[in-house]
Amino acid sequence: MYSLETKNQSRTIPQSAARIDHEAEINRLRREMNAVILAHYYQEDEIQDIADHVGDSLDLARRAAETKADVIVFCGVKFMAEGAKILNPEKLVLLPDLKAGCSLEESCPPEAFSAFTARHPDHVVVTYINCSAEVKALSDIIVTSTNAEAILRQIPEDEKIIFAPDKYLGAYLMKKTGRDMLLWQGTCIVHERFSEQALITLKTRHPQAAVIAHPECPPALLSHAAHIGSTSSLIKYTEQRPGSEFIVLTEPGILHQMKKRSAGSTFHDVPGISGGACVSCNACPYMKLNTLEKIYACMKDRAPAIELSPELIAAARKPLDRMLEMSRGAGSPSPAEL
Repeated sequence: MYSLETKNQSRTIPQSAARIDHEAEINRLRREMNAVILAHYYQEDEIQDIADHVGDSLDLARRAAETKADVIVFCGVKFMAEGAKILNPEKLVLLPDLKAGCSLEESCPPEAFSAFTARHPDHVVVTYINCSAEVKALSDIIVTSTNAEAILRQIPEDEKIIFAPDKYLGAYLMKKTGRDMLLWQGTCIVHERFSEQALITLKTRHPQAAVIAHPECPPALLSHAAHIGSTSSLIKYTEQRPGSEFIVLTEPGILHQMKKRSAGSTFHDVPGISGGACVSCNACPYMKLNTLEKIYACMKDRAPAIELSPELIAAARKPLDRMLEMSRGAGSPSPAEL
């Protein structure tokens, strides 16, 4: 049998299971269960390669909403799998490891956020999609890193805004839009811990390389970037410049898709800094909890499954629907762009 252990540990796998061809078994179960496998850009290469669809959180949630499969296996983190359940509540949504959380989600506990918004009842609550279902239910509008600017520009200028949970994305959007927003002080551990010193060293060694960055990075890092954008935007930027050289300020799992789509290009990931020690391959520890072994186990056991109450699903869906409505008003970005 398989059992969940403590954080950063894999399921306990019997010695006999080590001989299992996990990819073949996953493919067999996918057919038998009528399952679809969705993977985020930050997943390990081997997981991206077996997925039916690879994308960012909203793109994958939309694919989950549209799928005719009976089972959704979501290879990402918990808030993403919750998004799939909110948008398609009648499906069985499996997450290979329930401990695959998110530092942004953890930085914004629902109870504290509820108290915070209650102190500012005259503010519109705009929340980044990287949050729990409970925080979504407390929000007026959900945004992604791609559509946030366009949505904010649709909010009347006399409306006061709370933006949560990422303070760096919020600060970037304030600079882009000129809106004064009340920011929740959350951060992403991956983007926050990139080393500016290491970045400058890489720029010196590779002067022809363009720095591209996700807006969850601190302002000092963004100041070096030739292009700032969502995961899909960063991939598109490199895809349009084959044979170029890039320094990439986001989770290095994205390099797998960049190398596939930008022929002849060279990519450099930026080390992080932690307690004075360089952390190479600044990987998200939550994203990396998912493995082929866990995907096989969750499909075999039909667990762990995402369970949300009908009341929570209904409340969390309202700001998501509002986002989709406002996105259409801004020019209807395609799922691949979100």
